[in-house]
Amino acid sequence: MNIVTNWLKRHFSDPEVVVMLLLLVFSFSVIVFFGDMVAPAMAAVIFAFLLDGAATRLRGFGFSNIIAVTLVFILFILLALVAFFGILPPILNQFAQFFGTLPDMVTSAQGALMDLPKNYPDLVSEEQISDLLGQVRGEVIVLGQSMVKSTVGGLGSVITWAVYLVLVPVMVFFFLKDKNQILGWIGSFLPTNSGLAKQVWQEAVAKAGDYARGKVYEILIVGFVSWAAYSTIDLRFAAFLALLTGLSVIIPYIGAALVTIPVAFVGLFQWGFTSDAGVVVIVYLVIQALDGNLLAPLLFSEVVKLHPNAIILAILIFGGIWGLWGVFFAIPLGTVAQAVIKAWTGHTVGPAQGSAKALTEADG
Repeated sequence: MNIVTNWLKRHFSDPEVVVMLLLLVFSFSVIVFFGDMVAPAMAAVIFAFLLDGAATRLRGFGFSNIIAVTLVFILFILLALVAFFGILPPILNQFAQFFGTLPDMVTSAQGALMDLPKNYPDLVSEEQISDLLGQVRGEVIVLGQSMVKSTVGGLGSVITWAVYLVLVPVMVFFFLKDKNQILGWIGSFLPTNSGLAKQVWQEAVAKAGDYARGKVYEILIVGFVSWAAYSTIDLRFAAFLALLTGLSVIIPYIGAALVTIPVAFVGLFQWGFTSDAGVVVIVYLVIQALDGNLLAPLLFSEVVKLHPNAIILAILIFGGIWGLWGVFFAIPLGTVAQAVIKAWTGHTVGPAQGSAKALTEADG
């Protein structure tokens, strides 16, 4: 019992540590219990994070705050319109074509799989193939039904989306324009002895902003390169598969593995078990390898300093709490959690330990 008591006194006797933990609990509680209500505000904050870097650069060139924010906001609206009316329609068209062709793909795969027992009778039997095909058919039916339901449900929420399309841009503009005032207003609610919480907050804001901007750049670059590569080899549904490939970088490791399935499936359906289908898989793997070993390190060298297992754990935890946004920000949130632990443990080192640490550093 004394061990627990001493540990609690050592780690929770400092008011700054208590303030920081209370703020973290409060923030998590608000998002978990009121996430649906504040979803437009959260989306606006995230877009503001993405655009703040460009506004800061314009202010560095001598533009006033209002002019810099207005220029960035106009560019944001123009890009959104181009994406909504120019890029999204062909992708949605290929999306519909893909799911419309999916039964034919399954039938084609069925024919190829039924040849396996004839060619390799010692490895697989007809009963095993039949059971596998029955499970696949059931999954395809369920997937088609869920797509129809989500489409119908989406039509019923047109008004909600219309409201979001108005609210989010307006909130983005004011978040950009009045960033300092808003942050100052939030800081006014903090107690005077909250230096540790402010330190963690500043690190969280910096890392989240850098990560969000870098991740959007990564999605755009990987998506465009994938579209160019798939179009060059004349792969069907090139725009839709390029979108999936670009979005796969949101979830490190897991996303790349999952998107391999539709890319390889389309290649096999289009060309069968030929070298052309192998080229599709090789092209996809080369794109993912270049992203993982060249592009991502260049974009996130100062942001991502987590072990791969810690990244996967962060994806599971924050994705379970906040869904897609939690997956998107899993890495910076994991980095912030790491910063909280370091700041907490470093802040609660005892006097003797602190003196010993200082002497060690001085000797070094």
